This record gives sequence, structure tokens and C-alpha cells, in this order.
Amino acid sequence: MALNSIILLIAILVGIWLFLFIFPINIWITAIFSGVRINLLELVFMRFRKVPPVLIANAMINATKAGILDVTTEEMETHYLANGNLPNVIKALIVADKANLQLTFKQATAIDLAGRDVLQAVQVSVTPYMIVVPAITGVSLDGIQLVAEARVTVRTNLGRLVGGAGEETIKARVGQGIISCIGTAKTYYEVLENPESISKMVLADGLDSGTAFEILSIDIADIDIGKNIGAFLQIDQASADLNIAKAKAEERRAMAVALEQEMSARVQKAKALVIQAESEIPVALSGAFRTGRFY
Repeated sequence: MALNSIILLIAILVGIWLFLFIFPINIWITAIFSGVRINLLELVFMRFRKVPPVLIANAMINATKAGILDVTTEEMETHYLANGNLPNVIKALIVADKANLQLTFKQATAIDLAGRDVLQAVQVSVTPYMIVVPAITGVSLDGIQLVAEARVTVRTNLGRLVGGAGEETIKARVGQGIISCIGTAKTYYEVLENPESISKMVLADGLDSGTAFEILSIDIADIDIGKNIGAFLQIDQASADLNIAKAKAEERRAMAVALEQEMSARVQKAKALVIQAESEIPVALSGAFRTGRFY
């Protein structure tokens, strides 16, 4: 009898647990007291769709408490099933709403599914972010090398976040702009005396086009004088000219040596002809004696 009672008690407890697991009444009650109307059967069907009811309920509660009422549980389920970060999206919507930023649930989910941190993007849009551009080296027209360090203050452009270029593009464009500005300066004095001119010229080029950011300011943090590239180029050119002159001189010397050897060969040939002619004199004399024509 006692064993049957224990088995019955265990069966009742298992039945209650199974009932509460299938019918998340506690979640439903919490949502009701939080002012969120969710159908109990809808929570039950979420389990069969492999969606955690507590996740959807908490997201709805947070959104409702923040005054975001245009998001449905179906949209939340769809984003969760698409492997999206639903809590992050809801937090981003709350931050955007408090900061009076125009961000819809559809935009937030698109940003999230694109692989970007939507909450961080909204926070950067509210609080500007500084991008540190590595040291950029440029050469002015007088041949002096200048090394500049820049700080770019940006904020997220939520409308261009999906498909927009990232931070590295901003660094590359700002670096290119700084090099161009330094390269157009007549002397390095102009750059050192008026570094803000670089900021104005670079900022006016619209470098944030096609990126996920909006550039607020570009500040030149430091400018250092590097090498005298013009002098080095002149030295290299002089060295190259010297090598060319040496090569031409060597060529002329080789030609002179060849000509000298040719002349020596001609002298030897002439000497050989003289010796040959001298060897023919005795023959001519003997012939003259024999013929009696020696006068």
C-alpha cells in the first residue's frame, strides 16, 4: 500500500512537472502582470517550434516597458529561428528609442543578421567614436618627408550600416587624403604652420561616402619631420650619373686600348713588310751581277 502511494505521488509530481513544462503558466502569469498579452497556447506552440518561451516573453516585456509596441511575437520568433541575437536587438531598439533615433525592428534585425553588433552600432551612433589612424607618411613638393598622426571622430550611420564599408575603409581614405594634402604643399613649412588645413581639405572630400559611419571631425594629432627625400633623390641621381659617366669613360678607355692594339698590329705588319723587302735586296743584287746590269 505504501509503495503504491509513493508511485502515485511520483506519477503526480511527474505529471505536474510535465504539465508546467508544456504549459509555461509561470511565464504567462509574469507576462500578464507586466502588461504583455500573450496567449498561453501560443507559448505552448513555441516549444514545439523549438523557440524558448521565456526568451520571447522577456523580450516582449522589455519592449513593452520601454514603450516599443509595434513588435509582435511572430517577428521575434522569426528572428530567433534565423539565428539572430534577439536580446541584443531589443536592447538596441530601447537605446535608439531613448535617444530619439529612427530605428525599426526590421532595420535592427537586418543589421544583426548581417553580422554586426546592432547594440554597439546604436551606442556609437549616440556617443561618437574615435578612430585612430596609424602614422601616415607624405612628401611635400620641396622633398621633405612629413609623418602625420590623425584622429577621426565618427558616429554610426544606421541607414548605411547594412552593406556599408567598415572602419578600415575610413582609415585608408583618411590616410590617402592626408598624403594628397601633404603632397600638394609647396613647402613643409606650410603644413607645419597650418595643420588644420589638412583636416579641412580631407573632411571636404566626403570620405564617409559608402561607409557605415558619418565623419564628424578629422584632427591632426601630431606631425613630425622625417627624411629629406629630395636630397636623397638628388644623391641617388648624382650617384647614378657618376656610374653612367664611369661606364662611358670605361667604354672610351676600352676603345682606346683596342685602337692602340690595332695600331700596334699595323706597326708589326709594316715591320714585317720592311723585313720582307730587305730580304729581297740581296736577291735583286745577285740577279743584277749575273745579268751585268749593275750600274
